[in-house]
Amino acid sequence: MMFDSAHSDHFTRDNLPDEALWPELVFELKELQYPERLNAAKALLATGDANAPAILWSGGTWTYADLTAKANRIANALTHDLGLVPGNRVLLRGRNTPMMIAAWYGVLLAGGVAVTTMPMLRTPELVTICDKAEIGLALSENGLMDELKAAQKSTQNRLRTVGFGDEGAELEALMAHASAQFEAVETAQDDVALLAFTSGTTGQPKACMHFHRDVLAMADAYARHILEPTADDVFCGSPPIAFTFGLGGLVVFPARFGAAVALPGAPTPQAMLACVEKHKVTMMFTAPTAYRAMLGELENFDTSSLRACVSAGETLPKATWDEWFTRTGLKLMDGIGATEMIHIFISARQEDICPGSTGKAVPGYQACLLDESGNILPPPAEGRLAVKGPTGCRYMADDRQSSYVVNGWNVTGDTYAQSEDGYFTFIARSDDMIISSGYNIGGPEVEAALLTHDAVAECAVIGVPDADRGQIVKAFVVLADGMTASDGLVGDLQVHVKNTIAPYKYPRAVEFIDELPKTQTGKVQRFKLREA
Repeated sequence: MMFDSAHSDHFTRDNLPDEALWPELVFELKELQYPERLNAAKALLATGDANAPAILWSGGTWTYADLTAKANRIANALTHDLGLVPGNRVLLRGRNTPMMIAAWYGVLLAGGVAVTTMPMLRTPELVTICDKAEIGLALSENGLMDELKAAQKSTQNRLRTVGFGDEGAELEALMAHASAQFEAVETAQDDVALLAFTSGTTGQPKACMHFHRDVLAMADAYARHILEPTADDVFCGSPPIAFTFGLGGLVVFPARFGAAVALPGAPTPQAMLACVEKHKVTMMFTAPTAYRAMLGELENFDTSSLRACVSAGETLPKATWDEWFTRTGLKLMDGIGATEMIHIFISARQEDICPGSTGKAVPGYQACLLDESGNILPPPAEGRLAVKGPTGCRYMADDRQSSYVVNGWNVTGDTYAQSEDGYFTFIARSDDMIISSGYNIGGPEVEAALLTHDAVAECAVIGVPDADRGQIVKAFVVLADGMTASDGLVGDLQVHVKNTIAPYKYPRAVEFIDELPKTQTGKVQRFKLREA
């Protein structure tokens, strides 16, 4: 049974999947018991000390009082000047900047539904999102307006675009005349707060519907119990806040615990490490490929302030974990999350980390492995990862809901192994499992072996059709600087894999490429390699 909605625009409620298709939700922890009326933005902004730093960046510092005033002005502008009513969807388009964060808060305070998009999305992708979510208003960084203006001409809705981020930008002009006080809309805890579109590793994106309580739950489960932040922490990371990994690590987690976030000028290794050094960052969030890239720059920066480094978005190769630990003394905190679940649900505190393993179910969540018939497999076992907790999959008007939720469990599409002591170890995305001559081969295991060779900077492994074996393992390899592709190097890589893991898993085909196809969040799009 759902609570009475504060939305006068009922689009999101009307497009929720039937409750019979929802996963089972679990609220066992006391910190997950939320009041009926809950506005996540109001709750988050009320936590930090008004005079404490909330956002640090190259242009200065905003305190929590500054951030709250900016968000309130935006909420007033949305409500009084731009005609927003509770339940309207608002597209947000921008890089990780203070104004982008303030805009996200402003939308939620006003009872709107934030649809935050990756800054690199192009016109067709923006049109798809606008049409699917029936968006009538977009707030965009002026420097990213061109693609949105083009989308405005093609979307089936009447779309108004408002720019921000520059001197004299329209949103800032409206804010200048708006009050710094705003009475937040008293949304229900199960009113939709955001639509998070999946990042497109498998083609057509899906819109995941997350409630106001879900926004707080990702902090009160994963962050509270695994990271254990305090108000003295400084967060930093490269994921766009349109990616729920970035939204949690850079917006929700710092605010929930009254801490600060430091924003690097760009998502590059150098900019990230410079930000760590300048702002004494203690908690870093980024993808495994970024940690690997930062290894070559570590000696040029002071990173002694770091105490927690979170890795998610792709599987973390043990070679990367080992080298980061050797160079920094810090254990990379691996985690698996999903846009459908809003954030990480399997991980481990630093003292509990088992290198090479993702970890155990985060407090507040349950996890198990299922066989192909949906039966729970007792450990030790290998099977389809299934999870349930305070958050879960609710696709907006999408038939794929019934394939993601099975018998009340969220089935993530990952194949995992679970040990007798409960640790989960990633094998492959279920659709990345390669079956060759009857053997099941996990592509990520082959990738991890290849990455231990000095010639390999990045790689991706897929199965390709073969008349004799059904499939063979094919590796796409990006070479390290100074390395040259050759038949001899192909042979060296194949021998290296045979000597590292079971010989039958070696790549029978190797192709050298300049770069791997990736999403805006850094995930490798293996489906594009398969299509090619």
